Amino acid sequence: MAFNFSTRLLAAVFSGAMLLMAGTAARADAPIRLGLLTCQVDGGVGRILSSSRRLSCIFENVDGRPIERYTGEIRRIGIDLGSTSYSDIAWGVFSVATPNPAPGALAGNYAGLSAGASFGVGIGANALVGGFGRSFALQPLSVEASRGFNLAVGVAQLELVAAGPYRQ
Repeated sequence: MAFNFSTRLLAAVFSGAMLLMAGTAARADAPIRLGLLTCQVDGGVGRILSSSRRLSCIFENVDGRPIERYTGEIRRIGIDLGSTSYSDIAWGVFSVATPNPAPGALAGNYAGLSAGASFGVGIGANALVGGFGRSFALQPLSVEASRGFNLAVGVAQLELVAAGPYRQ
C-alpha cells in the first residue's frame, strides 16, 4: 500500500498539532501518546441513514518500533448524503492503561461521534474510543481529507484488524 503525498502532509500537520496540545496539557494522569494511525478510506455513496467503507491503515509508534498495518471498516449511522472518491484520516493514538502495547494491539472495535463535509475537497472529525478492553483512544479528533460531494453526521464504529508489519 502506497500512501500518497496528501496523506503524508495530513499526518505531518496532525502530528504538529498533537505536539502543541500535548505540551500544554501535561499532567501525571494524562494519557500516553503511543503514535499516529493514518488510514486511507475507500470511496462510496452514502445511504441517507448509514454508510460503510473499507480502509487500510498504518500505525507509526512514537518510540520507533516497526510500523504496523491494519485493515478494517468504518460504519456510520446518521445522516450520510452524497459520495466520495476516497478519504485520508489521521488519528493520534493515546492510552492510559497500556504504555507499551504489543504489536497488533490496536485491533478491535472503536465507537464515537463522526462528522464531515466534502464539496470537491472536504474535512471531517472522528473521536473514537475502543480497542482491547476499550483502553485506546483515537483522539482528540481525527483530521480527515476527502474528495467528492458528501455530508455525514452521526455515530461511527471502526473495526481494525491487524495485518502485520509494514513493508515498503
